[in-house]
Amino acid sequence: DEEGGDEAGDEAGGGMSEGAVLVAGCGYVGTAFAERLWGAGRRVYGLTRSGRAMPAGVLPVRADLGSIAALRAAIPSDVTCVAFTAAADGRSAEGYRAVYVDGLANLLDVVSGRAVARALFTSSTAVYGQDDGSWVDEASPAEPARETGAILLEAERVLGSAPMATASLRLSGIYGPGRTWLVRRVAAREAHVAPPGAPPVYGNRIHRDDCAGALAHLFALDALAPVYVGVDDDPAPLSDVHAFVAARLGVTLAEGPVGEARGGNKRCRATALRAAGWRPSVPSYRDGYPAIVDAWRAEARA
Repeated sequence: DEEGGDEAGDEAGGGMSEGAVLVAGCGYVGTAFAERLWGAGRRVYGLTRSGRAMPAGVLPVRADLGSIAALRAAIPSDVTCVAFTAAADGRSAEGYRAVYVDGLANLLDVVSGRAVARALFTSSTAVYGQDDGSWVDEASPAEPARETGAILLEAERVLGSAPMATASLRLSGIYGPGRTWLVRRVAAREAHVAPPGAPPVYGNRIHRDDCAGALAHLFALDALAPVYVGVDDDPAPLSDVHAFVAARLGVTLAEGPVGEARGGNKRCRATALRAAGWRPSVPSYRDGYPAIVDAWRAEARA
């Protein structure tokens, strides 16, 4: 979905052992996390199926999550922590299952017989089916409204059965540098603001840098809860977000339907993460979108 972080010094101690970290899936979030770990002095491997270039300092490991044999041959023996941040190709149930359930199970099968002490999985707030604007956190029932959400919940159970410390980080709509879908819609006046009196449709966000920061924070904890919600501090009506971006762009939006929040109309909060000491470095869309808007505008003028 497009619609928080901790300092590097927070990542060195606590629950992480001193071995290497394997980041399985170096995409938008995984790459930011891998860079953060490397900057904190950790040895980091980036697992990729395609052999794509890794960030500076991150060592590439090429293997397909669909092959246990390939994973067993490719994953270095000094890995002691794993973060599964892979993304499915598209939104089909088959694609989700292949990566999040089967791929995760294969990876855990390989590392479970090694000295791997901790594994994290980036899940989604899509496991919550609430659609009435209510507040949701780790204590709320996870009853997905869509099959893809049910598959992610199944993947969380796969993770939880592994013989090591594990946690699923349920992320909301991830935005940040380069993710300009909303900005482009507002600039084209394809987005709307709600008419007066319309019931709010809430959306939830977390900045890419805070996804990486939350993962690093969980790696550093001495003990893990089974699940954490990863969101910023400002679950806001979509209309408000549209209006804010429009004001930054200097455009006026017409009143009309604001659309549906991709994750359902709910307000998520990171209760367990905050109780564990984490705070987002980008607490609101008001803090995160100006840089995205300005970068998009500069690129459009170039």
